[in-house]
Amino acid sequence: MHEHHFTVPRTTRYFTLGQADHRLSEVWFVCHGYGQLASDFLQLFAALDNGTRLIVAPEGLSRYYTNHARGEIGASWMTREERLAEVSDYVRYLDRLYEHVFQTVPRSSVSVRVLGFSQGGATAARWVSLGRAIVDRLIVWGEGLPPDLDLEMAWGKFEDSRLTLVVGTDDPYIDETRLASVEARLMEHEIPYETVRYDGGHYLDGNVLRSLAAT
Repeated sequence: MHEHHFTVPRTTRYFTLGQADHRLSEVWFVCHGYGQLASDFLQLFAALDNGTRLIVAPEGLSRYYTNHARGEIGASWMTREERLAEVSDYVRYLDRLYEHVFQTVPRSSVSVRVLGFSQGGATAARWVSLGRAIVDRLIVWGEGLPPDLDLEMAWGKFEDSRLTLVVGTDDPYIDETRLASVEARLMEHEIPYETVRYDGGHYLDGNVLRSLAAT
């Protein structure tokens, strides 16, 4: 048996909140977590839709039934199977989406923020590190940095992309031990960052989100 690979074009989808008009000052790219759909995730950002922001929610390339009995569907950014190919695919996809958005929006006139939640946090960190996007702020929520991410290579990108880690005190997916490990790696590579904590679990806290948006 021999394994082979080749690349094919495919159709992806994304959802937006806000309008690209003269009031626009920020563009947000928000990456959902494992098992979510971009349309549902984007609804969590409705409070940020104040006329000055365009919020763009791409959807993971792999959809699946999260509940067969009820026909519920979610999406994933990657699994451990063929992981390097999947990372390459979604970085290329997000780069193309970034270029697509800035065909109509002047990049020089807006600030770009990237927020990734849970699995989408690792996705966002890899994209900012490996992709071509110019990002002013990176928010990784409910997730650490991928352990295989080359922070020496990513140093310049992360230094330019004000990095914020957001962690709930009761989040089972990133406890204090894991957070301390992530922070130690960042300090070792002299990458500036801030950590924002809130009382809660593995979800987007609306008050914290609004506070991040205001700064």
